[in-house]
Amino acid sequence: MGAYILRRLLLMIPTMVGIMGISFLVIQFAPGGPVEQVIAQLTGQGDSADQRLSGGGDALGSQMGAEDLNSRYRGAQGLDPDLIAKLEKQFGFDKPPLTRFLEMMGNYIRFDFGESFFRNTSVIDLIVDKMPVSISLGIWIMIISYAISVPLGIKKAVQDGSTFDVWTSAIIVIGYAVPSFLFGILLIVLFAGGSFFDWFPLRGLTSDNFASLSWWEKIIDYFWHLTLPLIALSLSAFATTTLLTKNSFIEEIKKQYVVTAKAKGLNQRQVLYGHVFRNAMLIVIAGFPGAFISAFFTGSLLIENIFSLDGLGRLGYLSVVNRDYPVVFGTLYIFSLMGLVVSLVSDLIYTWIDPRIDFERRDV
Repeated sequence: MGAYILRRLLLMIPTMVGIMGISFLVIQFAPGGPVEQVIAQLTGQGDSADQRLSGGGDALGSQMGAEDLNSRYRGAQGLDPDLIAKLEKQFGFDKPPLTRFLEMMGNYIRFDFGESFFRNTSVIDLIVDKMPVSISLGIWIMIISYAISVPLGIKKAVQDGSTFDVWTSAIIVIGYAVPSFLFGILLIVLFAGGSFFDWFPLRGLTSDNFASLSWWEKIIDYFWHLTLPLIALSLSAFATTTLLTKNSFIEEIKKQYVVTAKAKGLNQRQVLYGHVFRNAMLIVIAGFPGAFISAFFTGSLLIENIFSLDGLGRLGYLSVVNRDYPVVFGTLYIFSLMGLVVSLVSDLIYTWIDPRIDFERRDV
């Protein structure tokens, strides 16, 4: 197993380089980079230039250099070439792309993600600041999903082929097929003051007077704000776990030890929860780390924007829109690395739960 872990760890290096390299290459051809963003503000084509340069305005006077501005930057006509040169230096575009990429990866290996282009704070501080919102969504989605999916999957396995099984499968598949962001918009229209009822807040994770509330009022307020986002995310969260649980139980129910247990006079409940449950749940439990990461990051982008939740998904979206490359690449690096590590942890949990699984000896 040690050799397998070492091999997986070594494979993470080219994988991360590939992920970051492809993303970096795509960014080079994407129009409207940070220099263009600032030019748009300076020439009155965007919002406030002061907002874009907050935290970086002092460095503006000590940076930049340009050649043939009109051919390289749209809207640069009439601007001082020295100003553009300083902008390029401030954002690191005065160096060749390969040099920039190698320097970026060298810093990321040391977990130095630099500072945001347009915010007066470091990338790590931004991620830490936004993480509680995404953690709240991820944790509660996992709890709700497993609390419903596991009992439902067991019942479907026991009643395999029945009317209940067919209808619940149809509902689960339909729910899985409906995009969570569309369902979220529907919930807003229906219950958040859109066109019908105004029962739930439209934005944020807490109310403005949250600090003045008592502890039990804070709990109620917190879940009041979380209700609609969690419902929107939960719609498609049941399918995988439910069907995985069902198939795992069906496979175990057909095994000889179940027949033997029934022959000894045990009733269905004793057989199901005394023998089948711990064996059938192995694969579900082993997949928990990967499922948590999936719930933690997948789907949060649109939901956080729809409900104005200031989490990692919204941070990533705004960073892409504003071409805040340190935040874009920093979050991409951290999330990709977490995904690879969690994938390895999931494999190790499989081998810990079921010693018969041996990744080191399997044919590659």
